[in-house]
Amino acid sequence: MGEPSNLLLKLSRRLFAEARDRDAFVEALVNPQPFPTAIVWMQPRLEVVPFAIAPALPWQPAWVDRLSGDQRPGQHGLHQDGAYYCLDMASVFSAAVLSAIATPTESVLDLCAAPGGKSLLAWKALTPDHLWCNEVVRKRVRVLIANLKRCGLTDSLVFNLDPQTFAEQLPHAASVVIVDAPCSGQSLLAKGDQALGCFHPVNIKKNASRQKRILASAAQTVTGGGYLAYMTCTFSPDENEQVVEWLIKKFPQFEAVEVPVLADYASPLSALPCYRLWPQSGLGAGGFTALLHNRATSTEPINLDFLAAQGMQIYGVERSP
Repeated sequence: MGEPSNLLLKLSRRLFAEARDRDAFVEALVNPQPFPTAIVWMQPRLEVVPFAIAPALPWQPAWVDRLSGDQRPGQHGLHQDGAYYCLDMASVFSAAVLSAIATPTESVLDLCAAPGGKSLLAWKALTPDHLWCNEVVRKRVRVLIANLKRCGLTDSLVFNLDPQTFAEQLPHAASVVIVDAPCSGQSLLAKGDQALGCFHPVNIKKNASRQKRILASAAQTVTGGGYLAYMTCTFSPDENEQVVEWLIKKFPQFEAVEVPVLADYASPLSALPCYRLWPQSGLGAGGFTALLHNRATSTEPINLDFLAAQGMQIYGVERSP
């Protein structure tokens, strides 16, 4: 077991009023324990699942199974066949905000899509007519395309563009925009991974600024009456609640909305409806999520020329990365 840094201890005091909660949080990051894997069924769920299944959680969709113990579904042949996608339950938690959106949905834009988990969760939860998946980091685009292709989402379009381009070319055009934002990645420690400098104020401030820039573009892309789902895999309020509060101040047509299935996970750090999963819960490495509704009525026709010119078909019919 390592020793907690002073910056981690300082963060714990910001997050929790009770000493026992602070201690549990720090312990989860300094002495990480394995978390069970979740699988998202992309094909019809088998009547007999070849894994030991843990009891379902209230916010867990019927098409997600939470596995018990140390199982490796990524090594099973069903995974390569695209029957399911493997991910952390923290990702399922973050995407649970989508349950508050009526279905079916016309269009979903995932602005920070690689490796594809949130796009797949949105496709299952919202059954959109159009799924647009963007990844700004070029080298991650191939992984995104590979996962979408393996899981059968061959009608999706993949982009490698700065989020601002969507604000300019697809204004008020997407029914749902997802921003699984780049962040300091503090929850990686709960998985036993490294996240160098994740508690340093300079790194946190840099990430918060980047998140605000992405969200500003995202907000301009949401159609009137549409939704913006914001999520991170970090714990700092500067990158979570404070970013949501900033967004609403800058774009007052947006309001944070309650997500009934996550009521027990409401963040105590904001008066707005925001939700947190803590690593000491034992359910996943942790994360933050919030859903914002655009109360404006402005809509624009979809720029089909832009989609045709910039979108990459999964099978590379038009363009390949």
